[in-house]
Amino acid sequence: MIRPVAEFESKLSAIAALVGEAFPTQDVAITGLTNQSSEVEAGDLFIALPGLKVHGANFAGDAERHGARAILTDTAGKALAHNAGIPLIVVVDPRKSAGVISSWFFSEPMRDMYAVGITGTNGKTTTSTLLAQIWTLAEREVGLIGTIETRIGKEVFASKRTTPESSELQSLVSTMRERHVRNLVMEVSSHAIALERMRGAHFSAVAFTNLTQDHLDFHRNMEEYFNTKAALFQFEYAEKAYVNIDDPYGQKLISQSQIPITKLSRTQKSAEWHYVGAHPVSAGYEIAIRGVGGVLIEGHLPLQGDYNLDNALMAIAMAVESGVDPLFMSTILPSLSGATGRLEPVAVGQEFRAFVDYAHSPDAVTRVLETCKRMTKGKVIAVLGCGGDRDSLKRPLMGRALFAGSDTAIFTSDNPRSEDPNRILQQMVGEITVVAPSAIIPDRAAAIQYAVDQAVADDVVIVLGKGHEQGQESNGEVFPFDDRSVLAQSIENFA
Repeated sequence: MIRPVAEFESKLSAIAALVGEAFPTQDVAITGLTNQSSEVEAGDLFIALPGLKVHGANFAGDAERHGARAILTDTAGKALAHNAGIPLIVVVDPRKSAGVISSWFFSEPMRDMYAVGITGTNGKTTTSTLLAQIWTLAEREVGLIGTIETRIGKEVFASKRTTPESSELQSLVSTMRERHVRNLVMEVSSHAIALERMRGAHFSAVAFTNLTQDHLDFHRNMEEYFNTKAALFQFEYAEKAYVNIDDPYGQKLISQSQIPITKLSRTQKSAEWHYVGAHPVSAGYEIAIRGVGGVLIEGHLPLQGDYNLDNALMAIAMAVESGVDPLFMSTILPSLSGATGRLEPVAVGQEFRAFVDYAHSPDAVTRVLETCKRMTKGKVIAVLGCGGDRDSLKRPLMGRALFAGSDTAIFTSDNPRSEDPNRILQQMVGEITVVAPSAIIPDRAAAIQYAVDQAVADDVVIVLGKGHEQGQESNGEVFPFDDRSVLAQSIENFA
Protein backbone atom coordinates (compact mmCIF):
# COMPACT_ATOMS: atom_id res chain seq x y z
CA MET A 1 0.00 0.00 0.00
CA ILE A 2 1.36 3.41 -0.99
CA ARG A 3 1.06 5.99 1.77
CA PRO A 4 1.76 9.73 1.78
CA VAL A 5 4.71 11.06 3.77
CA ALA A 6 2.56 13.79 5.32
CA GLU A 7 0.94 12.82 8.62
CA PHE A 8 -2.83 12.57 8.83
CA GLU A 9 -4.63 12.14 12.12
CA SER A 10 -8.21 12.04 13.34
CA LYS A 11 -9.98 11.08 16.52
CA LEU A 12 -12.00 7.89 16.31
CA SER A 13 -15.00 9.81 17.65
CA ALA A 14 -14.88 12.12 14.61
CA ILE A 15 -14.80 9.14 12.26
CA ALA A 16 -17.76 7.56 14.04
CA ALA A 17 -19.71 10.81 13.82
CA LEU A 18 -18.93 11.09 10.09
CA VAL A 19 -20.75 7.82 9.35
CA GLY A 20 -23.54 8.52 11.83
CA GLU A 21 -22.60 5.91 14.37
CA ALA A 22 -22.50 6.15 18.13
CA PHE A 23 -19.15 6.85 19.74
CA PRO A 24 -17.31 3.58 20.52
CA THR A 25 -15.99 2.46 23.87
CA GLN A 26 -12.95 4.74 23.92
CA ASP A 27 -11.47 7.56 21.88
CA VAL A 28 -8.11 7.05 20.17
CA ALA A 29 -6.08 8.86 17.54
CA ILE A 30 -6.19 7.28 14.06
CA THR A 31 -3.21 7.95 11.80
CA GLY A 32 -3.90 5.64 8.84
CA LEU A 33 -6.46 3.39 7.13
CA THR A 34 -6.28 -0.02 5.50
CA ASN A 35 -8.48 -3.02 4.78
CA GLN A 36 -5.51 -5.41 4.61
CA SER A 37 -4.44 -6.83 7.97
CA SER A 38 -0.98 -7.59 6.56
CA GLU A 39 -0.51 -3.89 5.72
CA VAL A 40 -1.62 -2.47 9.06
CA GLU A 41 0.75 0.04 10.63
CA ALA A 42 0.67 1.33 14.19
CA GLY A 43 -2.21 3.78 14.60
CA ASP A 44 -4.34 2.46 11.73
CA LEU A 45 -8.07 1.96 11.57
CA PHE A 46 -8.52 -1.59 10.24
CA ILE A 47 -11.50 -1.69 7.89
CA ALA A 48 -12.82 -5.25 8.06
CA LEU A 49 -14.88 -5.73 4.90
CA PRO A 50 -17.16 -8.65 4.04
CA GLY A 51 -15.53 -10.57 1.19
CA LEU A 52 -16.97 -12.89 -1.43
CA LYS A 53 -15.43 -15.86 0.41
CA VAL A 54 -13.97 -14.65 3.72
CA HIS A 55 -14.91 -11.78 6.03
CA GLY A 56 -12.07 -9.39 6.80
CA ALA A 57 -12.95 -9.50 10.49
CA ASN A 58 -11.44 -12.98 10.61
CA PHE A 59 -8.10 -11.16 10.53
CA ALA A 60 -8.91 -8.70 13.31
CA GLY A 61 -6.40 -10.38 15.61
CA ASP A 62 -3.62 -10.00 13.04
CA ALA A 63 -4.54 -6.35 12.56
CA GLU A 64 -4.44 -5.72 16.31
CA ARG A 65 -1.05 -7.39 16.62
CA HIS A 66 0.28 -5.18 13.82
CA GLY A 67 -0.78 -2.07 15.73
CA ALA A 68 -4.34 -1.30 14.64
CA ARG A 69 -6.00 1.08 17.11
CA ALA A 70 -9.60 0.40 16.08
CA ILE A 71 -11.75 -1.66 13.73
CA LEU A 72 -14.59 -0.63 11.44
CA THR A 73 -16.87 -3.46 10.37
CA ASP A 74 -20.49 -4.64 10.13
CA THR A 75 -22.63 -6.75 12.48
CA ALA A 76 -21.24 -10.01 11.10
CA GLY A 77 -17.72 -8.65 11.53
CA LYS A 78 -18.46 -7.60 15.11
CA ALA A 79 -19.35 -11.19 15.98
CA LEU A 80 -16.10 -12.42 14.44
CA ALA A 81 -13.98 -9.74 16.15
CA HIS A 82 -15.70 -9.86 19.55
CA ASN A 83 -12.44 -10.73 21.31
CA ALA A 84 -10.61 -7.70 19.96
CA GLY A 85 -9.02 -5.54 22.63
CA ILE A 86 -9.45 -2.36 20.60
CA PRO A 87 -12.55 -0.23 19.88
CA LEU A 88 -15.01 -1.22 17.17
CA ILE A 89 -17.21 0.96 15.00
CA VAL A 90 -20.11 -1.11 13.64
CA VAL A 91 -21.86 0.17 10.51
CA VAL A 92 -24.55 -1.22 8.21
CA ASP A 93 -22.40 -1.01 5.07
CA PRO A 94 -18.65 -0.88 5.80
CA ARG A 95 -17.74 -0.58 2.12
CA LYS A 96 -19.79 2.57 1.68
CA SER A 97 -18.58 3.97 5.00
CA ALA A 98 -14.97 3.17 4.10
CA GLY A 99 -15.17 5.30 0.97
CA VAL A 100 -16.64 8.27 2.81
CA ILE A 101 -14.11 7.98 5.64
CA SER A 102 -11.11 7.49 3.35
CA SER A 103 -11.82 10.53 1.20
CA TRP A 104 -12.49 12.70 4.26
CA PHE A 105 -9.45 11.41 6.18
CA PHE A 106 -7.08 12.35 3.35
CA SER A 107 -8.81 15.72 2.72
CA GLU A 108 -10.47 14.76 -0.58
CA PRO A 109 -7.30 14.53 -2.70
CA MET A 110 -9.12 13.93 -5.99
CA ARG A 111 -10.67 17.39 -5.81
CA ASP A 112 -7.19 18.94 -5.90
CA MET A 113 -6.40 17.60 -9.38
CA TYR A 114 -7.93 17.07 -12.80
CA ALA A 115 -9.04 13.46 -12.33
CA VAL A 116 -10.54 11.32 -15.10
CA GLY A 117 -12.26 7.96 -14.57
CA ILE A 118 -12.73 5.62 -17.55
CA THR A 119 -15.21 2.77 -17.53
CA GLY A 120 -16.56 0.29 -20.09
CA THR A 121 -15.90 -3.33 -21.07
CA ASN A 122 -13.10 -2.81 -23.57
CA GLY A 123 -10.68 0.04 -24.16
CA LYS A 124 -10.21 1.30 -20.60
CA THR A 125 -6.52 0.45 -20.43
CA THR A 126 -5.58 1.75 -23.88
CA THR A 127 -7.59 4.95 -23.50
CA SER A 128 -6.11 5.72 -20.09
CA THR A 129 -2.61 4.90 -21.36
CA LEU A 130 -3.04 7.25 -24.32
CA LEU A 131 -4.35 10.07 -22.14
CA ALA A 132 -1.46 9.63 -19.71
CA GLN A 133 1.00 9.71 -22.63
CA ILE A 134 -0.52 12.93 -24.01
CA TRP A 135 -0.40 14.68 -20.66
CA THR A 136 3.19 13.52 -20.12
CA LEU A 137 4.25 14.81 -23.54
CA ALA A 138 2.57 18.09 -22.60
CA GLU A 139 4.97 18.16 -19.62
CA ARG A 140 2.37 17.61 -16.93
CA GLU A 141 2.90 15.53 -13.81
CA VAL A 142 0.67 12.51 -14.31
CA GLY A 143 -0.85 9.79 -12.17
CA LEU A 144 -2.21 6.55 -13.65
CA ILE A 145 -4.17 3.78 -11.94
CA GLY A 146 -5.12 0.77 -14.03
CA THR A 147 -5.08 -2.92 -14.83
CA ILE A 148 -1.44 -3.14 -15.83
CA GLU A 149 0.30 -0.65 -13.57
CA THR A 150 0.08 2.34 -11.28
CA ARG A 151 2.23 5.39 -11.97
CA ILE A 152 3.10 8.41 -9.89
CA GLY A 153 5.01 10.64 -12.26
CA LYS A 154 7.95 8.53 -13.46
CA GLU A 155 7.64 5.97 -10.68
CA VAL A 156 5.88 2.74 -11.69
CA PHE A 157 4.24 0.10 -9.47
CA ALA A 158 2.51 -3.17 -10.34
CA SER A 159 -1.28 -3.01 -9.90
CA LYS A 160 -3.02 -5.63 -7.76
CA ARG A 161 -6.41 -4.98 -9.35
CA THR A 162 -7.92 -2.61 -11.91
CA THR A 163 -9.41 -0.30 -9.29
CA PRO A 164 -8.12 -0.32 -5.68
CA GLU A 165 -10.26 -0.48 -2.54
CA SER A 166 -11.29 2.97 -1.32
CA SER A 167 -8.77 3.24 1.53
CA GLU A 168 -5.91 2.26 -0.77
CA LEU A 169 -7.19 4.53 -3.54
CA GLN A 170 -7.47 7.65 -1.40
CA SER A 171 -4.08 7.03 0.21
CA LEU A 172 -2.56 6.59 -3.25
CA VAL A 173 -4.14 9.76 -4.66
CA SER A 174 -3.08 11.66 -1.54
CA THR A 175 0.49 10.53 -2.24
CA MET A 176 0.14 11.75 -5.84
CA ARG A 177 -1.07 15.15 -4.63
CA GLU A 178 1.89 15.33 -2.26
CA ARG A 179 4.21 14.71 -5.21
CA HIS A 180 2.62 17.54 -7.21
CA VAL A 181 0.61 15.35 -9.57
CA ARG A 182 -2.27 17.42 -10.88
CA ASN A 183 -3.55 15.12 -13.64
CA LEU A 184 -4.90 11.66 -12.83
CA VAL A 185 -6.45 9.07 -15.12
CA MET A 186 -7.76 5.77 -13.77
CA GLU A 187 -9.73 2.77 -14.92
CA VAL A 188 -12.98 2.20 -13.08
CA SER A 189 -14.22 -1.39 -13.15
CA SER A 190 -17.83 -2.44 -12.66
CA HIS A 191 -16.70 -4.45 -9.63
CA ALA A 192 -15.30 -1.26 -8.09
CA ILE A 193 -18.59 0.56 -8.57
CA ALA A 194 -20.74 -2.32 -7.31
CA LEU A 195 -18.50 -2.88 -4.28
CA GLU A 196 -18.55 0.83 -3.33
CA ARG A 197 -14.84 1.43 -3.94
CA MET A 198 -15.78 4.67 -5.70
CA ARG A 199 -17.71 6.04 -2.73
CA GLY A 200 -15.99 9.29 -1.74
CA ALA A 201 -14.21 9.61 -5.10
CA HIS A 202 -14.87 12.60 -7.34
CA PHE A 203 -13.75 13.08 -10.94
CA SER A 204 -13.44 16.15 -13.10
CA ALA A 205 -14.70 13.89 -15.89
CA VAL A 206 -15.75 10.29 -16.45
CA ALA A 207 -15.79 8.40 -19.74
CA PHE A 208 -17.73 5.45 -21.18
CA THR A 209 -16.09 3.38 -23.92
CA ASN A 210 -18.54 0.53 -24.66
CA LEU A 211 -20.35 -2.40 -23.09
CA THR A 212 -20.26 -6.01 -24.28
CA GLN A 213 -20.78 -9.33 -22.54
CA ASP A 214 -18.37 -9.92 -19.69
CA HIS A 215 -18.42 -10.45 -15.91
CA LEU A 216 -21.80 -12.18 -15.89
CA ASP A 217 -20.42 -14.38 -13.15
CA PHE A 218 -20.61 -11.24 -10.98
CA HIS A 219 -23.53 -9.33 -12.51
CA ARG A 220 -26.78 -11.22 -12.97
CA ASN A 221 -27.36 -9.98 -16.52
CA MET A 222 -26.37 -7.27 -19.01
CA GLU A 223 -28.96 -4.86 -17.63
CA GLU A 224 -27.44 -5.04 -14.16
CA TYR A 225 -23.96 -4.76 -15.67
CA PHE A 226 -24.98 -1.59 -17.52
CA ASN A 227 -26.77 -0.05 -14.56
CA THR A 228 -23.66 -0.56 -12.45
CA LYS A 229 -21.55 1.32 -14.98
CA ALA A 230 -24.21 4.02 -15.35
CA ALA A 231 -24.16 4.69 -11.59
CA LEU A 232 -20.82 6.48 -12.07
CA PHE A 233 -22.47 9.11 -14.27
CA GLN A 234 -24.00 11.29 -11.58
CA PHE A 235 -22.94 14.44 -9.75
CA GLU A 236 -21.86 12.50 -6.68
CA TYR A 237 -18.93 11.16 -8.69
CA ALA A 238 -18.24 13.53 -11.57
CA GLU A 239 -18.79 16.94 -13.10
CA LYS A 240 -19.09 15.90 -16.77
CA ALA A 241 -18.89 12.88 -19.04
CA TYR A 242 -17.57 11.69 -22.39
CA VAL A 243 -19.61 8.94 -24.05
CA ASN A 244 -19.04 6.84 -27.18
CA ILE A 245 -22.42 7.05 -28.89
CA ASP A 246 -21.53 4.43 -31.51
CA ASP A 247 -22.13 1.88 -28.79
CA PRO A 248 -25.86 1.17 -28.14
CA TYR A 249 -25.28 1.27 -24.40
CA GLY A 250 -23.64 4.65 -24.88
CA GLN A 251 -26.84 5.88 -26.48
CA LYS A 252 -28.80 4.48 -23.55
CA LEU A 253 -26.48 6.15 -21.07
CA ILE A 254 -27.12 9.57 -22.59
CA SER A 255 -30.82 9.29 -21.78
CA GLN A 256 -30.26 8.66 -18.07
CA SER A 257 -27.01 10.39 -17.12
CA GLN A 258 -27.34 13.13 -14.50
CA ILE A 259 -24.26 15.04 -15.66
CA PRO A 260 -23.48 17.00 -18.87
CA ILE A 261 -22.31 14.72 -21.68
CA THR A 262 -19.90 15.27 -24.54
CA LYS A 263 -20.66 12.81 -27.34
CA LEU A 264 -18.00 11.03 -29.38
CA SER A 265 -18.40 9.03 -32.57
CA ARG A 266 -16.33 7.45 -35.28
CA THR A 267 -18.99 8.17 -37.92
CA GLN A 268 -21.76 10.45 -36.59
CA LYS A 269 -21.06 14.10 -37.41
CA SER A 270 -23.62 15.23 -34.83
CA ALA A 271 -21.22 14.21 -32.06
CA GLU A 272 -19.13 17.02 -30.56
CA TRP A 273 -16.00 14.96 -31.29
CA HIS A 274 -15.91 12.84 -34.46
CA TYR A 275 -13.70 11.70 -37.31
CA VAL A 276 -13.84 13.47 -40.64
CA GLY A 277 -11.17 11.13 -41.96
CA ALA A 278 -9.50 7.89 -40.87
CA HIS A 279 -7.56 6.17 -43.63
CA PRO A 280 -5.64 2.97 -42.85
CA VAL A 281 -1.98 2.88 -43.85
CA SER A 282 0.69 0.26 -43.29
CA ALA A 283 1.52 1.44 -39.77
CA GLY A 284 -1.76 2.81 -38.47
CA TYR A 285 -4.06 5.54 -39.75
CA GLU A 286 -3.96 9.02 -41.21
CA ILE A 287 -6.68 10.77 -39.23
CA ALA A 288 -8.59 14.01 -39.06
CA ILE A 289 -10.69 14.74 -35.99
CA ARG A 290 -13.18 17.55 -35.59
CA GLY A 291 -13.85 18.68 -32.04
CA VAL A 292 -15.72 21.21 -29.92
CA GLY A 293 -15.59 24.74 -31.34
CA GLY A 294 -14.49 23.52 -34.76
CA VAL A 295 -11.11 22.24 -33.55
CA LEU A 296 -9.34 20.17 -36.22
CA ILE A 297 -6.63 17.68 -35.31
CA GLU A 298 -4.81 15.89 -38.12
CA GLY A 299 -1.87 13.53 -38.33
CA HIS A 300 -0.58 9.99 -38.26
CA LEU A 301 -1.93 7.69 -35.54
CA PRO A 302 0.42 4.70 -35.17
CA LEU A 303 -2.15 2.25 -33.79
CA GLN A 304 -3.74 -0.77 -35.48
CA GLY A 305 -7.43 -1.70 -35.31
CA ASP A 306 -10.59 0.34 -35.81
CA TYR A 307 -11.40 -0.02 -32.11
CA ASN A 308 -8.25 1.98 -31.40
CA LEU A 309 -9.79 4.83 -33.36
CA ASP A 310 -12.43 4.92 -30.61
CA ASN A 311 -9.81 4.80 -27.86
CA ALA A 312 -7.71 7.53 -29.46
CA LEU A 313 -10.71 9.79 -30.07
CA MET A 314 -11.71 9.52 -26.41
CA ALA A 315 -8.19 10.26 -25.13
CA ILE A 316 -7.66 13.17 -27.54
CA ALA A 317 -11.02 14.78 -26.73
CA MET A 318 -10.41 14.60 -22.99
CA ALA A 319 -6.82 15.86 -23.34
CA VAL A 320 -7.79 18.89 -25.42
CA GLU A 321 -10.69 19.79 -23.15
CA SER A 322 -8.32 19.53 -20.16
CA GLY A 323 -6.20 22.26 -21.74
CA VAL A 324 -3.79 20.54 -24.13
CA ASP A 325 -3.28 22.76 -27.18
CA PRO A 326 -4.88 21.23 -30.33
CA LEU A 327 -1.89 22.20 -32.50
CA PHE A 328 0.44 20.50 -30.04
CA MET A 329 -1.90 17.50 -30.07
CA SER A 330 -1.44 17.14 -33.83
CA THR A 331 2.34 17.22 -33.53
CA ILE A 332 2.53 14.45 -30.93
CA LEU A 333 0.10 12.00 -32.57
CA PRO A 334 2.91 9.96 -34.20
CA SER A 335 4.53 9.54 -30.75
CA LEU A 336 1.56 7.72 -29.22
CA SER A 337 1.65 3.98 -28.56
CA GLY A 338 -0.81 1.40 -27.28
CA ALA A 339 -0.86 -0.23 -23.87
CA THR A 340 1.33 -3.18 -22.96
CA GLY A 341 -0.19 -6.48 -24.07
CA ARG A 342 -2.73 -4.83 -26.36
CA LEU A 343 -1.99 -6.00 -29.91
CA GLU A 344 1.64 -5.93 -28.85
CA PRO A 345 4.02 -7.13 -31.55
CA VAL A 346 6.59 -9.85 -30.89
CA ALA A 347 9.42 -9.70 -33.42
CA VAL A 348 12.58 -11.79 -33.27
CA GLY A 349 13.45 -11.81 -36.96
CA GLN A 350 10.68 -14.08 -38.23
CA GLU A 351 9.04 -13.67 -41.66
CA PHE A 352 5.48 -13.64 -40.30
CA ARG A 353 3.89 -11.17 -37.89
CA ALA A 354 3.19 -12.15 -34.29
CA PHE A 355 1.15 -10.41 -31.59
CA VAL A 356 -0.10 -10.81 -28.03
CA ASP A 357 -3.42 -9.31 -26.96
CA TYR A 358 -5.48 -9.16 -23.78
CA ALA A 359 -8.82 -9.78 -25.53
CA HIS A 360 -10.91 -11.89 -23.16
CA SER A 361 -14.49 -11.13 -24.16
CA PRO A 362 -16.34 -12.29 -27.31
CA ASP A 363 -16.51 -8.78 -28.79
CA ALA A 364 -12.84 -8.08 -28.10
CA VAL A 365 -11.77 -11.36 -29.72
CA THR A 366 -13.88 -10.57 -32.80
CA ARG A 367 -12.46 -7.06 -33.15
CA VAL A 368 -8.83 -8.09 -32.76
CA LEU A 369 -9.13 -10.94 -35.25
CA GLU A 370 -10.82 -8.61 -37.77
CA THR A 371 -7.82 -6.31 -37.41
CA CYS A 372 -5.43 -9.22 -37.99
CA LYS A 373 -7.34 -10.23 -41.13
CA ARG A 374 -6.93 -6.73 -42.57
CA MET A 375 -3.19 -6.59 -41.94
CA THR A 376 -2.20 -9.79 -43.77
CA LYS A 377 -2.48 -11.51 -47.12
CA GLY A 378 -1.82 -14.85 -45.44
CA LYS A 379 -3.48 -16.86 -42.70
CA VAL A 380 -4.56 -15.73 -39.25
CA ILE A 381 -3.44 -18.33 -36.71
CA ALA A 382 -5.00 -17.61 -33.32
CA VAL A 383 -4.56 -19.11 -29.86
CA LEU A 384 -7.22 -18.53 -27.16
CA GLY A 385 -8.34 -19.91 -23.82
CA CYS A 386 -10.97 -18.91 -21.25
CA GLY A 387 -10.28 -18.27 -17.58
CA GLY A 388 -11.65 -20.48 -14.85
CA ASP A 389 -13.92 -19.26 -12.02
CA ARG A 390 -15.20 -16.49 -14.28
CA ASP A 391 -18.17 -15.89 -16.57
CA SER A 392 -18.81 -19.33 -18.08
CA LEU A 393 -21.62 -18.05 -20.33
CA LYS A 394 -19.13 -16.26 -22.56
CA ARG A 395 -16.99 -19.36 -23.20
CA PRO A 396 -18.94 -20.76 -26.20
CA LEU A 397 -19.25 -17.21 -27.57
CA MET A 398 -15.49 -16.75 -27.35
CA GLY A 399 -14.94 -20.14 -28.96
CA ARG A 400 -17.20 -19.22 -31.88
CA ALA A 401 -15.48 -15.82 -32.21
CA LEU A 402 -12.09 -17.57 -32.36
CA PHE A 403 -13.27 -20.12 -34.92
CA ALA A 404 -15.02 -17.57 -37.14
CA GLY A 405 -12.27 -14.98 -37.05
CA SER A 406 -9.20 -17.13 -37.74
CA ASP A 407 -7.99 -19.50 -40.43
CA THR A 408 -6.40 -21.76 -37.84
CA ALA A 409 -8.11 -21.78 -34.44
CA ILE A 410 -6.17 -23.23 -31.52
CA PHE A 411 -8.15 -23.76 -28.31
CA THR A 412 -6.06 -23.84 -25.15
CA SER A 413 -6.02 -22.99 -21.43
CA ASP A 414 -5.89 -19.51 -19.91
CA ASN A 415 -5.95 -19.33 -16.10
CA PRO A 416 -7.97 -22.43 -15.13
CA ARG A 417 -7.82 -21.47 -11.43
CA SER A 418 -9.88 -24.06 -9.52
CA GLU A 419 -11.62 -25.50 -12.61
CA ASP A 420 -10.73 -28.47 -14.78
CA PRO A 421 -9.11 -26.97 -17.92
CA ASN A 422 -10.53 -29.75 -20.09
CA ARG A 423 -14.04 -28.88 -18.92
CA ILE A 424 -13.45 -25.23 -19.81
CA LEU A 425 -12.24 -26.29 -23.26
CA GLN A 426 -15.35 -28.41 -23.78
CA GLN A 427 -17.51 -25.38 -23.04
CA MET A 428 -15.44 -23.23 -25.40
CA VAL A 429 -15.59 -25.67 -28.28
CA GLY A 430 -19.27 -26.59 -27.83
CA GLU A 431 -20.69 -27.85 -31.15
CA ILE A 432 -17.71 -26.71 -33.21
CA THR A 433 -16.01 -29.45 -35.20
CA VAL A 434 -12.29 -28.85 -34.84
CA VAL A 435 -10.25 -30.33 -37.69
CA ALA A 436 -6.57 -29.90 -38.56
CA PRO A 437 -4.79 -27.58 -38.76
CA SER A 438 -7.08 -26.14 -36.05
CA ALA A 439 -6.53 -27.93 -32.76
CA ILE A 440 -7.40 -28.32 -29.08
CA ILE A 441 -4.19 -28.20 -27.05
CA PRO A 442 -4.70 -27.75 -23.27
CA ASP A 443 -1.04 -26.93 -22.56
CA ARG A 444 -0.72 -23.22 -23.39
CA ALA A 445 3.01 -23.29 -24.16
CA ALA A 446 2.52 -26.26 -26.49
CA ALA A 447 -0.42 -24.50 -28.15
CA ILE A 448 1.70 -21.42 -28.82
CA GLN A 449 4.54 -23.53 -30.24
CA TYR A 450 2.04 -25.35 -32.47
CA ALA A 451 0.71 -22.01 -33.77
CA VAL A 452 4.21 -20.84 -34.63
CA ASP A 453 5.00 -24.14 -36.36
CA GLN A 454 2.04 -23.58 -38.71
CA ALA A 455 3.13 -20.09 -39.76
CA VAL A 456 4.80 -19.06 -43.01
CA ALA A 457 5.70 -15.68 -44.51
CA ASP A 458 2.79 -13.18 -44.58
CA ASP A 459 0.82 -15.04 -41.88
CA VAL A 460 -0.21 -13.55 -38.55
CA VAL A 461 0.10 -15.48 -35.29
CA ILE A 462 -1.83 -13.97 -32.39
CA VAL A 463 -2.05 -15.22 -28.81
CA LEU A 464 -5.15 -13.91 -27.05
CA GLY A 465 -6.49 -13.60 -23.54
CA LYS A 466 -3.62 -12.84 -21.17
CA GLY A 467 -1.82 -9.88 -22.70
CA HIS A 468 0.42 -8.26 -20.09
CA GLU A 469 -0.07 -10.99 -17.47
CA GLN A 470 3.05 -12.75 -16.27
CA GLY A 471 1.57 -15.78 -14.56
CA GLN A 472 -0.84 -18.65 -15.08
CA GLU A 473 -3.08 -19.56 -12.15
CA SER A 474 -4.05 -23.16 -11.49
CA ASN A 475 -5.23 -24.89 -8.30
CA GLY A 476 -4.34 -21.98 -6.06
CA GLU A 477 -0.83 -21.48 -7.45
CA VAL A 478 0.45 -18.89 -9.92
CA PHE A 479 3.16 -20.22 -12.22
CA PRO A 480 5.41 -17.88 -14.23
CA PHE A 481 3.97 -17.50 -17.72
CA ASP A 482 4.31 -14.54 -20.06
CA ASP A 483 2.69 -14.97 -23.50
CA ARG A 484 5.20 -12.53 -25.00
CA SER A 485 8.22 -14.47 -23.76
CA VAL A 486 6.74 -17.86 -24.62
CA LEU A 487 5.79 -16.65 -28.10
CA ALA A 488 9.28 -15.23 -28.70
CA GLN A 489 10.91 -18.45 -27.50
CA SER A 490 8.59 -20.52 -29.70
CA ILE A 491 9.60 -18.46 -32.74
CA GLU A 492 13.28 -18.95 -31.91
CA ASN A 493 12.69 -22.69 -31.52
CA PHE A 494 10.97 -22.78 -34.90
CA ALA A 495 13.71 -20.79 -36.58
